[in-house]
Amino acid sequence: MLIRLLRTYMGRYRRELLGVVVLQLVATAAMLYLPTLNADIIDNGVAQGDTSYILHIGFWMLVVSLVQVIGSISSMYFGARAALGAGRDIRHDLLHRVDSFSAREVGVFGAPSLITRTTNDVQQVQMLGVMACTILVTAPIMCIGGIVLGIGVGGTLAWVLVVAVPILGVTMAVIIYRMMPGFRAMQARIDIVNRVLREQITGIRVVRAFVRERHERQRFERANDDLTDAALRVGRLLALMFPSVLLISNVTIVFIIWFGGHLIEDGKVEIGALTAMIAYVMQILMAVMMASFLAMMAPRASVCAERIYEVLDTETSVVQADKPAVLSGADATVEMRAARFQYPGADDPVLRDISFRAEPGTTTAIVGSTGSGKTTLVALLPRLIDVTGGAVLIGGTDIRELDPAVLRGEIGFVPQKPYLFSGTIASNLRYGKPDATEDEMWEALTVAQAADFVRAMPDQLQTPVAQGGTTVSGGQRQRLAIARALIRKPNIYLFDDSFSALDLHTDARLRAALRPATSRACVIIVAQRITTIADADQIVVLDCGAVVGIGTHEELLSTCPTYAEIVESQLSVEGRA
Repeated sequence: MLIRLLRTYMGRYRRELLGVVVLQLVATAAMLYLPTLNADIIDNGVAQGDTSYILHIGFWMLVVSLVQVIGSISSMYFGARAALGAGRDIRHDLLHRVDSFSAREVGVFGAPSLITRTTNDVQQVQMLGVMACTILVTAPIMCIGGIVLGIGVGGTLAWVLVVAVPILGVTMAVIIYRMMPGFRAMQARIDIVNRVLREQITGIRVVRAFVRERHERQRFERANDDLTDAALRVGRLLALMFPSVLLISNVTIVFIIWFGGHLIEDGKVEIGALTAMIAYVMQILMAVMMASFLAMMAPRASVCAERIYEVLDTETSVVQADKPAVLSGADATVEMRAARFQYPGADDPVLRDISFRAEPGTTTAIVGSTGSGKTTLVALLPRLIDVTGGAVLIGGTDIRELDPAVLRGEIGFVPQKPYLFSGTIASNLRYGKPDATEDEMWEALTVAQAADFVRAMPDQLQTPVAQGGTTVSGGQRQRLAIARALIRKPNIYLFDDSFSALDLHTDARLRAALRPATSRACVIIVAQRITTIADADQIVVLDCGAVVGIGTHEELLSTCPTYAEIVESQLSVEGRA
């Protein structure tokens, strides 16, 4: 998966990668050439006392060093552009894919996991890409070049390298092989720590309410200790790696100096050649260490690549038609024909055989007990999820034949949990209509019974709003969400339990203001309060995912026992209050 991901996304930056290869070749060749020049200075300059020769070769050493520096910096620049560009493209494709998901796919992954995959997981792959551009070319060339040139200048000392390099390679391979399962265990246990911590932060009120702080601390300590144990096992192997490399390399240098000294005494090897061979051993050491860094990052990046592809390879269940039908703006009739929805792998459907028709200029209410499928039914209309049986039609056209963007443009949707984005009140209202004027915003706020509290704020429309709308109350948040839907003046309104946080007086005033504002639209309301829906043109009663009654308030009181029970239970509660 990791190789596939890097090949797919970094392959788009072929010119930058070509520049990395060429520049790394130049920089590495210059690095490998320096010990030879240094040996030349020692043997032909210092040993002979030839100052002009020393200055001449020294000048060329400076030139070669400058070429190496320029090549290394330039290759880093192009490598970073390729890796960071690939990271940007991966994040773009991930977000585009997530944007296409229905509520079903989002529920499978979970919002926290999708955020982690789009940020942290991509960052791990991106870091590996940067390191690969820096090391993947340099390390093999430096290692092979160091061996070849070391053998060339070392003469009879070449056998030391022939013995030492395989020992060094096998030692590194064994340590890295032992480390890879440890890194995978670490990644899994990091996920567990994150999950436990996220649960405790999200549910802090519940933890305190039930006095479970000690239990939760113990849960976190166990998860943290497991992560620590896994990290220590990997750390021990990591701590073994560099001493092993240094031990083998230093023993090799000792052998070179020991046997080289005798060869120098016998006149078979010159001092400069011995110095160059030691330098090549150090370059081989550096190449092996760089490769070990890359090998350490690969397991974690591989896990992240698998998680990224899990998202990218998941197809949305809301598929756009090849040739979308054209929706007539004049007819906003909403109809469900034996609509059915069942989650994959579930034993029973959430909704089954839902059939009703809602005409423009009318209000249709959806009511039922908790878990009866009201919110799921409303989610079918804007295709947040798709029916698994039957059909949903708008203006006589199956919504699966429409472009989802066009369909959703016809709908003003207020979800069960109204969400406001960080910004201002004005910027949140403009989510409904980007080019909305201030007059249009105030008009929508007035209908939503939100104008008074917005005017009371110091900055009014420019009042800052925190993420999620936590700087306003629940009732204010609901009214701002309703104003956001009203401002676009759609043909269909969906209110999913959007009045639950309002007091009865505000609820009544809001519904009275909504009637003229939505007189030509098809309005569908999900509500718990009977007072909110009693004057609806028709009421659809759900029970266990099925329609058990359709009619007006008066009709259902006498024909639908489920509805009568709901009304009676609310009246009895109000009577006791």
